[in-house]
Formats: sequence, structure tokens, C-alpha cells
Amino acid sequence: MSATKLKSYRDLEIWKMARELVVVVHKMTLEKLPKFEMYEEGSQIRRSSKSISSNIVEGYGRSRYKNDYIKFLTYALASRDETRDHIEMLYETGSLSDKDLFENLRKRYDVLGRSINNFRQRIITSFLSPDVNVRNGDE
Repeated sequence: MSATKLKSYRDLEIWKMARELVVVVHKMTLEKLPKFEMYEEGSQIRRSSKSISSNIVEGYGRSRYKNDYIKFLTYALASRDETRDHIEMLYETGSLSDKDLFENLRKRYDVLGRSINNFRQRIITSFLSPDVNVRNGDE
């Protein structure tokens, strides 16, 4: 992240990535899954995917309180793990048969997970330096 101050959670790259994936997952559940999965696993994966970006937003809103910020970033990471598990389950059961889409989603969620974790680590590290802008991890 650059030294530019963030004005909103919408400026966070992790939020942008998470938000793009929400749209992809939502469309995938409506267009690529069998009807019986649309209401079962489809509903679960939509909720877990949306939870990632929602937790990033909520954490950003509480960024004055470092422990809360870290907690919500941890929740976002856990929701990312849950979403990745749903994708794998759908593929392994054959409900998601598009291998290219599966591989694309798996890779993108891996990148998102690493990005959230790196961002969270920068916030944790900011505990050691009182001069760090906690909203974006910049010094």
C-alpha cells in the first residue's frame, strides 16, 4: 500500500478483490450450479463470499480500535477459508463442473487470502509503532 491516505474502505485493494469475487460467485451460483444446489450450497457460498467484503468494511469502520480492526480482518480471512471450502466441495461433488472456473476461483481466493493476511499482519505490526496510520497500515 502506498503512502496515500485512504478515504474509504473502497480504496482498499483487499475490499476491491473481495467485492469482484462476490459478483463472480453470485453469478456462478445462478448460472453454473444445478437447481438443487442453488438453494443449498449456492446460498451458503453466496453468504460466505459476501461476508469477506462485509467484514473488511466493518473492520475499516472500527479501525480506530486496532483490536477490532484485526478481529474483523480475521473474520474476513475465516470467511475466505469457508468460501474456498465451498468451491472445492462443489467441484469435488460435480455440482460445479466447469474446471476452468473452479481453477480461476481457487487461485483468486488464494491471492485474496494472502492479501488479507498480509494486510492484517501490517495492522498487527502497527501496534509496535504509535506513528502508524492504522486505517491503512502506512507510516
